[in-house]
Amino acid sequence: MKGLVMLVLAGAAFGADPLVEKGFDHFYSVEYPEAIASFEKAVAAKPGDANRHNYLAQGLLFSLMYRTGALESQLVTGADSFLRREKVEATPEEERRFFAEIQKALDLTKAGVEARPPDLDAMYANGVALGLRGTYNFLVRRAWLDSLKDLTAGRKLHNRVIEAQPGRIDARMMQGLHDYVVGSLPWGYKMLGFLAGFRGDREQGMATVRLVAEKGRENQVEAMILLGVAYRREKRAAEAVPILEELERRYPRNFLFIFELAEMYADLGRREEALAALDRIVERKKGGAPGFKTLPAERIDYARGNLLFWFERWEDALGPLRRAHAGAERLNLHAAVMSGLRLGQCLDLTGDRAGARKAYQWVAATAPGTPQARDARKYSREAYTKEQYFRSKS
Repeated sequence: MKGLVMLVLAGAAFGADPLVEKGFDHFYSVEYPEAIASFEKAVAAKPGDANRHNYLAQGLLFSLMYRTGALESQLVTGADSFLRREKVEATPEEERRFFAEIQKALDLTKAGVEARPPDLDAMYANGVALGLRGTYNFLVRRAWLDSLKDLTAGRKLHNRVIEAQPGRIDARMMQGLHDYVVGSLPWGYKMLGFLAGFRGDREQGMATVRLVAEKGRENQVEAMILLGVAYRREKRAAEAVPILEELERRYPRNFLFIFELAEMYADLGRREEALAALDRIVERKKGGAPGFKTLPAERIDYARGNLLFWFERWEDALGPLRRAHAGAERLNLHAAVMSGLRLGQCLDLTGDRAGARKAYQWVAATAPGTPQARDARKYSREAYTKEQYFRSKS
């Protein structure tokens, strides 16, 4: 979920057919292979519908992000600049398929955009395709300028849709997202020529997304997700919690919402509620609940160990972190290296220097180019201390 704040989401068309509705039910439940299969069938049924190509592209992008751990990392939720990001690694086939669907959507809507008067539905779909392509360029290719150009062009198209149809609330999400992203950029980027007239405003951006979350039809769920992540980025956990609680209620198969909710409770110092959220995941997994049965137990152990680490219960964190680290091959790379790093830190804080160094060395060897490996190399040379821990919390 955490990666969603930078994404332009296609949204489920109001009154969509069963294939599209089924696809989005899977999509919002972290069941990306099933979502992709449903969207592929929807495209096959109506290959001339640009929206369906956007839905499929969105499914492919999120599947890639989930596989690489981007939906569970600080990839786009950290408080630092949007431009300092890890890279998402796509396979050639993943990239080929994504861009093929985006190009099809752009080709199908080109005539409608250029018509006089323009086809507003085509203009809207074209803007979504540009937004999705901008997102891919940002997260996967790390082509910042290309990404901003696409996002800005998409925003301009959606501005024109809103001018013609002021009541089309869903089209305002691109405005809100663009205002928030541009408002979060360093000043040098705000002076780019294609951003002329757009200086960005984070608060206004969040207010616009909140409007879509409250009154939108097609994009209401996407707006709720984006708003929740923006609140986390802005360290407004209290406002994120009710949104995440509602998303869990609507999509009980989505364990990412519960993991995120646990972290928000933790940020607020609500320790028992944070741990109880993880207990719900354990109970649903044990009961074979849809969406939870195949969730690796190590992923839950990592989350619990990480929370206990931040609650200063370092001895208690060792058990779950050891289990997570022992089963690292069942975790995505982000969770795997973080479990190793947290294990090393807890071992240092509890006096096992030899064990800590072994964990740090594993992290540095497993993912040598990551920020976690950089920290691991540092702590291999010099033990992690309580002073460093408390500085990191301030």
